[in-house]
Amino acid sequence: MKKEIKFSLVYRDMWQSSGKYQPRADQLARIAPVIIDMGCFARVETNGGAFEQVNLLYGENPNKAVRTFTRPFNEAGIQTHMLDRGLNALRMYPVPADVRRLMYRVKKAQGVDITRIFCGLNEERNIIPSIRYALEAGMIPQATLCITSSPVHTVEYYSTLADRLVAAGAPEICLKDMAGIGRPAMLGRLVKSIREKHPDIVIQYHGHSGPGLSMASILEVCENGADIIDVAMEPMAWGKVHPDVISVQAMLKDAGFQVPDINMKAYMKARSLTQEFIDDFLGYFMDPTNKHMSSLLLGCGLPGGMMGSMMADLKGVHSGINLILKGQGKDPMSLDDLLVMLFDEVAYVWPKLGYPPLVTPFSQYVKNVALMNVMQLVKGEGRWTMIDNHTWDMILGKSGRLPGPLAPEIAALAKEKGYEFTDADPQSNYPDQLDEYRKEMADNGWDTGEDDEELFELAMHDRQYRDYKSGVAKKRFEDDLQRMKDAAMAKNGFSEEEIRRLKRAKADPVAAPEKGQVLWEVSVEGPSQAPFIGRKYQHDEVFCYLSTPWGEYEKVMTGFTGRVVEVCAKQGDTVNKGDVIAYIERSEIFA
Repeated sequence: MKKEIKFSLVYRDMWQSSGKYQPRADQLARIAPVIIDMGCFARVETNGGAFEQVNLLYGENPNKAVRTFTRPFNEAGIQTHMLDRGLNALRMYPVPADVRRLMYRVKKAQGVDITRIFCGLNEERNIIPSIRYALEAGMIPQATLCITSSPVHTVEYYSTLADRLVAAGAPEICLKDMAGIGRPAMLGRLVKSIREKHPDIVIQYHGHSGPGLSMASILEVCENGADIIDVAMEPMAWGKVHPDVISVQAMLKDAGFQVPDINMKAYMKARSLTQEFIDDFLGYFMDPTNKHMSSLLLGCGLPGGMMGSMMADLKGVHSGINLILKGQGKDPMSLDDLLVMLFDEVAYVWPKLGYPPLVTPFSQYVKNVALMNVMQLVKGEGRWTMIDNHTWDMILGKSGRLPGPLAPEIAALAKEKGYEFTDADPQSNYPDQLDEYRKEMADNGWDTGEDDEELFELAMHDRQYRDYKSGVAKKRFEDDLQRMKDAAMAKNGFSEEEIRRLKRAKADPVAAPEKGQVLWEVSVEGPSQAPFIGRKYQHDEVFCYLSTPWGEYEKVMTGFTGRVVEVCAKQGDTVNKGDVIAYIERSEIFA
């Protein structure tokens, strides 16, 4: 019998690689005990990059979500882990050192055991400080190698980087094959090299299924000394996500490895609950193409986690490109034609930008440059005319050293613009800021939270946190969700009238108790504006007033808690007794 292989369920990344949002705290509380009952997971990824930001975007406190999700695993003895982006921590751009240090103290207090620290450039100067901060906070730092396939990214390159990260104090190494393009044989040689030099180091493999190499890669890394394999579960496995735990377990068991048994009753329940979350609201923000695998990804190397945003970008420019082509007397392009053109352009752009591994945020930078180049080429203009500031920061060295050399044309363009290259420590460009955020919280009367976790959220995601506190984020999300629901019904061939009837079928009417004029704004305590779609009303809240023919104001109450899906009467409209003023859906998105 061969060595024991453990499994880690990357529940956060399953959602990240499938769509825009993560489950709510109440949903995470429901799924956690079922994941535990499956009995096959030594670790679960509970939070990290994108998790907290998207919770803020739909109006939920991410700190409560993290504590809710980690607690049951802590109690069950299952290790929890998070993903962080080194210099960028949990966001898409660099973070001051004092905020990075605070992050590990907060996450340790919230019940997160392990932090998977990566840098999209594999820049050790961005990873090593986080190893130190994590150790100071009592967390386990898992130093990460971002895997890609290029002339620069050899076994020797990665093995040497692993040596330096282990020397800096990392007790674990993760091979993060974010696009699934790592070649299985190369990954096996890399694991063997690390294992021979560092026999006591924990090696974990994380590979997406996008181009179809993941199962072969898993077998290779296990044969050469890996300890833990990241897996997903249906209905969100495969596609741009990760292999399903059942398939991985069967393959490794047949190969002679010791693997844990799976409680299939719990698996089916977890599968059903996850589908329920998709049906609730998360599925409206998932691109169906993320369920597909494609060998085209081998050429461009783009990771699964950004395919959804890329497809949205393509759909956004598709009609504009066809208008340009029409004006040139050329045939229109299909979305597939445009996708292949973009993939080809990414493959062209990537080496010229120094082969940055295509992982957040550098995958977005390369994709954005490629997309802008495609737009310019369609117009008959030249490349490189639309490079954003964040991408220039990467090119100039502000994020760290690029793995490969820049193309001469890019270096010449930087010189032409008067830009200066730097090899300074990337962190030196971003001074401490926590005191500024403490002052902002004090000025606003905001509590810094348990273990300073609210201070951390403001400092990490300041714009999103302010929108969360003001309620703007929640309203924006509810409006977006309603639009997505309407769009989904329209796509399925429903007319506006049919959509209206379907929405009404799931809602309850608010009817006029008497004849009178509808008033949303009156000079008494009550509503201050007409209700907007998505606005929530409590069961004891005044919905509107009626000005009756005998000169009195009649309060109209909903009588139940819910959200507005349709408003049928405007300010000043006369309604008869029993007429519907609005429809409210009782089933709430948020408790």
